[in-house]
Amino acid sequence: MDTPIWNKDHQRSKCVVIKVGGAVVEDENQLAQLLSHFSNIKGHKVLVHGGGRKASKIASNLGIETQMVEGRRITDAAMLEVVTMVYGGLVNKNLVARLQASGVNALGLTGADMNVILSHKRPVRNGIDFGFVGDVDQADGAMLQTLIEKGITPVIAPLTHDGQGHLLNTNADTIASVTAKALAPFYDVTLIYTFEKKGVLSDPSNDDSVIPVITHADFERYKSDGTISGGMLPKIENALQAIDAGVSQVIITLATAIDGNQGTVIVD
Repeated sequence: MDTPIWNKDHQRSKCVVIKVGGAVVEDENQLAQLLSHFSNIKGHKVLVHGGGRKASKIASNLGIETQMVEGRRITDAAMLEVVTMVYGGLVNKNLVARLQASGVNALGLTGADMNVILSHKRPVRNGIDFGFVGDVDQADGAMLQTLIEKGITPVIAPLTHDGQGHLLNTNADTIASVTAKALAPFYDVTLIYTFEKKGVLSDPSNDDSVIPVITHADFERYKSDGTISGGMLPKIENALQAIDAGVSQVIITLATAIDGNQGTVIVD
């Protein structure tokens, strides 16, 4: 049975799950600010990271072609070796080392570690074979809770496993969402997606046109009238699914503004 964690005021303890993308990982100024802000967050926290740009660069250096379909990476056997090295090794351990230097007792994980995230190989869809890409089946929030209650901050790379000895490349936004949902029975969870804009914009040409709050009803209206379109649609759909699964709020904001007071807040 899931047992919530309570603080001294008899309220559920808070936990913040932050997802940082590969673009920020590659930008030293943004990354330094994000890690500084992340280190200063009080209480329980989890960092989920990408690293696609770094993977593409190293793949190119090795003579391995990067193939993308609809923004998703085709992961053949050679590319799986690259993303495993980059996500689970280079990027993950550099983040862990830098967090340790900031006083955060971080532990780098993939989904295979402690069976935290189990997935299955994505089937061929519309004639597209994504290769060794995983679609998540379940995440073990109780195992993550055990680490968190020991004062350990999980740093999760976007790799999962199928339970049969195979690693699978898995979308980092999805990893962040399923992690937040898995922790929701235990904590009051806030999920923060960071990217290059201040939030969800009502006018893509105006970086200050941030929509402060989006509910289910708001999203349907914005989708219908075209205010929200393209790649932002699946991000908000993921956010609303997290809300439906018990996550308290989802925030979409700049990587350098993860204080919870900026960006677009997704609520029920």
